[in-house]
Amino acid sequence: MQLSLQNFSTLVDSMASTVQGACSSLIDLTVGSVMRAILEASASVGLWLQYLVLQVLTMTRLATSVGSDADSWIQDFGMTRLAATFASGSVVLSSFNPGTQSATINNGATVRTSDGSQTFAVVNGPYTRPVGTASVTVQVQATVPGTAGNVQSGVVDVLGTAIPGIDTVSNPIAFTGGQAAETDAALRLRFVTYINTRAQATEQALVYAITSVQQNLTYSIQENVAADGSSLPGHVHVIVDDGSGNPAATLLASVSAAVDEVRPVGTSISVAGPTLLTAAISLTLTIGSSADAATVQSNVNTALAGYINGLGVGQALRISRIAGLCYDADSNVSNVQDVLLDGSGGDVGGQAGTVVRLGVLNIAVLVA
Repeated sequence: MQLSLQNFSTLVDSMASTVQGACSSLIDLTVGSVMRAILEASASVGLWLQYLVLQVLTMTRLATSVGSDADSWIQDFGMTRLAATFASGSVVLSSFNPGTQSATINNGATVRTSDGSQTFAVVNGPYTRPVGTASVTVQVQATVPGTAGNVQSGVVDVLGTAIPGIDTVSNPIAFTGGQAAETDAALRLRFVTYINTRAQATEQALVYAITSVQQNLTYSIQENVAADGSSLPGHVHVIVDDGSGNPAATLLASVSAAVDEVRPVGTSISVAGPTLLTAAISLTLTIGSSADAATVQSNVNTALAGYINGLGVGQALRISRIAGLCYDADSNVSNVQDVLLDGSGGDVGGQAGTVVRLGVLNIAVLVA
């Protein structure tokens, strides 16, 4: 529905033209006249009524609703907006004197970015740094969901919780996984899919069920195939990943329950995580003499990690993409050579049910 809206001046001009057109003599409509005051007062009421119409319109159609109004609209159909997700990653905790004291790092211990804007808590612990071992790598998760937790490598360097036997913290790899709550635009698109898949036991219905569990899920739906890859008529095998390459059992259970609600009668389903393939990359960069090698390496590292760790289920890592990512990461890169994936010049992944993640990355730098 498209409304023809008018501003205050247009309303006054239209009313003045109508009044003058209905009168045989000239009417005084100068500023300050009685008739002008009546018309301006009526125009003000018209603007208010126009505003009320717009307010009603924004709340009665999903296409024009935003924020809480959109949430209220879809809740009548049993839908909810997908929540924001937490960024996560790994940090290295180290000691200046590893030979004198061990360290135990419990869940909930916190670390922060240099500016103190982001805090991360230890998860999947506890962890132990034995006597004689200088450092230990632990998993952490942002305490607040959203994209702000996707920090770059090297910025988490403050201990938020005092840990005996630990003196420093660093994050060698950028954090990923944090995402804001589902946008209004994405919500509207998913609602269309929701309506189109009601009472349908189709692949699109399965897709809607999977993508409604959590944001950023990638998946592969295999029909008439068992979990072990053998032929099994009437069976649907779903492979799903949340970006980690090793989704938690709770997530797989949630996806399984969602798919089970929309599967065709007489069929069976199974849900599993992907086969994780770690890509070992080695390459040589050529940079100008004025460039800072450490900064260039960090930029290239971040670009490669972001791209590779964002590949979905079944997507291949093409060796031809590596050089382009390096050039785009830093303008100081003048040449990329000796690129190898897992020691060869071939691609990695691309098979159904596999997902590729970055493993060892060796970058050599030549200064021209």
